[in-house]
Amino acid sequence: MPDGSRRHILVVDDEEQVATLLRNLFEREGFLVSTAGSGAALRAELAKAAVSLVTLDLNLGGEDGLALAREIRSRHDVPIIMITAKDNEVDRVVGLELGADDYIVKPFNLREVLARVRAVLRRYEAPIAAKPAGAACQQHERFSFDGWKLDVTARELLHKADGSPVQLTTAEFNLLEIFVRRPARVLSRDMIMDLLKGHDWSPLDRSIDTLVGRLRKKIEPDFEMPTLIKTVRGVGYVFSADVAQEAT
Repeated sequence: MPDGSRRHILVVDDEEQVATLLRNLFEREGFLVSTAGSGAALRAELAKAAVSLVTLDLNLGGEDGLALAREIRSRHDVPIIMITAKDNEVDRVVGLELGADDYIVKPFNLREVLARVRAVLRRYEAPIAAKPAGAACQQHERFSFDGWKLDVTARELLHKADGSPVQLTTAEFNLLEIFVRRPARVLSRDMIMDLLKGHDWSPLDRSIDTLVGRLRKKIEPDFEMPTLIKTVRGVGYVFSADVAQEAT
């Protein structure tokens, strides 16, 4: 059973040489590593222990890696890096639409793989300051970006100009929280729908686009030329601001 104090990478590849190469690379850097050579083995590993990141080959002995990525994303909140010999734009776009965080083509440079894994982990992880047991006062989890202050605990957004509260609907606040917890990460519309649990979204309409447009009008300097919430054509959105987190 992997040690919960160390980040755990699951390498999914049916080429034993590639899997061994990646295992050795990650273990040398202090990660815990598991490997899986099939969809069944992948599911078993995810059910057995907490995983920090998955590297996924798109062609596992004939299995559809894109379908496996869709399955992972629907059941687990874990970053996915696709490492594959498929080097075409359609696969890249589809992979990102399914929620993959990066796409690396074989043959690859080991230092580049390691750098990308570390970058995805940094973007994905949103550490929350631990609250002491029995603490008399509730700690407030806050994020700051581009002069704005978002207090998640108090569910309050403070204006960058004068610090006054900005009125957000529940859906607008929840969407902004999703973005600030995942800066620089491309989020597909389907993933945003999944994260906005409890809302009646229809995949046939443009509810997410409408909600993004409303939020842009409240936080962008010019909502018609957004610099904070950027559109990734054919995929979804990315929150491009530098985000800092604190708990007080």
